[in-house]
Amino acid sequence: MDELEKYVEMLEKGELSLSKLDKVLNPNLAALVRRRFLEKRIGKLLPGIASTILDFEELVGRNIENPIGAVQIPLGIAGPIKVNGDYAKGEFYVPLATHEGALVASVNRGMKAVTLSGGANVKVLKDGMARAPVFRVPDVATAQELVEWVKEHFNEIKEVAESTTRHGKLKEIQPFVMGNNVWLRFVYFTGDAMGMNMATIATEKACEYIEENFGRAQCVALSGNMCVDKKPAHLNVLLGRGKYVVAEALIKKEVLEGVLKTDARSVHEVNERKNWAGSAFAGSFSYNAHFANIIAAIFLATGQDAAQIVESSMGFTWTEVRGEDLYISVTLPSLEVGTVGGGTRLQTQREALEILGVAGGGDPPGTNALKFAEIVGASVLAGELNLLAALAARQLARAHERLGRGKG
Repeated sequence: MDELEKYVEMLEKGELSLSKLDKVLNPNLAALVRRRFLEKRIGKLLPGIASTILDFEELVGRNIENPIGAVQIPLGIAGPIKVNGDYAKGEFYVPLATHEGALVASVNRGMKAVTLSGGANVKVLKDGMARAPVFRVPDVATAQELVEWVKEHFNEIKEVAESTTRHGKLKEIQPFVMGNNVWLRFVYFTGDAMGMNMATIATEKACEYIEENFGRAQCVALSGNMCVDKKPAHLNVLLGRGKYVVAEALIKKEVLEGVLKTDARSVHEVNERKNWAGSAFAGSFSYNAHFANIIAAIFLATGQDAAQIVESSMGFTWTEVRGEDLYISVTLPSLEVGTVGGGTRLQTQREALEILGVAGGGDPPGTNALKFAEIVGASVLAGELNLLAALAARQLARAHERLGRGKG
């Protein structure tokens, strides 16, 4: 330990930086030294942060820089939910990482209602990860020429982009022009990876090819904000990004009354007045009750990119009264998920994916990510159904008082 204290002292004297520790120490020892330095700096011990099963030798340079330990989030399980998808078929238990009391119980009750009514029918209507560089050209005439040139040379651009990846396939390039600015929105099939890094690397190579061969366009930024990554935007709603998912169910009258303690007309009115009228009046980009709750809990549990909760939780809840039954659907146009890469490599997150039967690459490639997307869509449907029903039955406050304040 004296040897490690030497490095703590070097940090305190400014003779060594936090980021350089991994070059002189094993990454696990470097994390310990950083933590001890920080503990001395703030005058507090950090035993909780220190308690982790993570091996930083595996993670530094891939998933984290300057590690000091880890944080923990409670992990619950909801289900089973019956999913009738093209890839997810059967009943699934869904891991949810959250510290919001009542959330797991809410999703769990919704899953019971969906399953008792025959399950959730789910479709992935589109599948494509986008990266949109912005180019500067001299004038609008050149902008139009660039767009036409890209269309004419799509096959060559595709070959260059795909030379950087084993699984990525360039599906299309969507052009947008504003003045002398041209955005080229590259859309890729990315297999079982969420695909953002894959799309970025491939697109950079394609941009170099365009600059060299078109000659009058300069790529100003590899990401030009028309992708649209980690920001809410109508473009993703209209064109899709990641997986475009629709999940639906017909909730039977007896399930509405017996499980959810309400009826079809009451739930439908809440959806109309809350999700549609309320969201429209507020100027919202999407019309739903709490997609983000379920998306965030699944993302954190399974190692997805947490920042992409922003666009992944955009979407719409639709309801219809059919006799005394309730038709309900959720549409998620920009669900960005993967089962390989990123945080899916972490042990606990990989185990959560194993609970769902989607860990790692699928056979053929892409099928695990599509199966996962269908399960997520069904889970969002269940959570949305239960919250609307709880509001209709005036149960929301009581549930949070009982499960969110430790008064159970």
